[in-house]
Amino acid sequence: MPEDEYYASQGVRNRQSYFTTPQGHRLFTQSFEPVGADGKLLPVKASVYMTHGYGSDSGWLFQKIAISYARWGYTVFCADLLGHGRSDGIRCYLGDMEGVAAASLSFFLHTRRSKPFEDLPAFLFGESMGGAATMLMYFQSKDLPGGCPWTGLIFSAPLFVMPEDMKPSDNKMVGKAIKDREKLKIIASNPRRYTGKPRVGTMRELARVCEYIQSRFADVELPFLTVHGTDDGVTSPRELVPPVRAGEQHRQSVRLYEGMYHSLIQGEPEEKQQPRPGRHARLD
Repeated sequence: MPEDEYYASQGVRNRQSYFTTPQGHRLFTQSFEPVGADGKLLPVKASVYMTHGYGSDSGWLFQKIAISYARWGYTVFCADLLGHGRSDGIRCYLGDMEGVAAASLSFFLHTRRSKPFEDLPAFLFGESMGGAATMLMYFQSKDLPGGCPWTGLIFSAPLFVMPEDMKPSDNKMVGKAIKDREKLKIIASNPRRYTGKPRVGTMRELARVCEYIQSRFADVELPFLTVHGTDDGVTSPRELVPPVRAGEQHRQSVRLYEGMYHSLIQGEPEEKQQPRPGRHARLD
């Protein structure tokens, strides 16, 4: 099925383009917007800015998350991280996560400040290592002139703590991430997925970033939602989120899903796809 027909069948319009960052790097970007049965764009409630995980990209199975949000009435923007997918950079080398986060942030802010999104709520979303990148983006933008541009944060199995059994890591993480065997075959067939061994510089940088994020948990001021599977074999479902700030318990939520793996949103059997309605309600 041609891409346009597939997206139309899902009730969304997909646009793909390249964005050049202030540092001259090219990022592959996508947007997903809700459309009606007549193919016309529908009004949206907010914008969501999504970041994928290590070795992945914004397409393939990850885009199922973006499509879900678009069908719920949100415009979704995604960017392949530097070193991933169709963006510039050495494949899966992440020697400077601050720079990687800043590159995606430049695209997100560019769209956030455009019409009509500058007048709507806006949420950052990060999955796995993309959760760490998302948290860095938040820290980089929380004190911008005019105030923080974001309304809230959403994390799915974020890499905030480096599990001991991932030091050093291996290159078989996808088998620990996807519970549904048929979906595992789909994600494993992604020609843009990185299948080599993790680079030493990358793992060293991710360990540093995890320590940095933990040291700044108290600086997180926005409402957030984190979902995590208890059988996650890639990132730690414990001690993974900022401590709940006094008096703000109603704005900060952590949800653990029994028996689910790392990719609990798009990697579980269809009958177990329960975290999504919860995320939907939190945004509304």
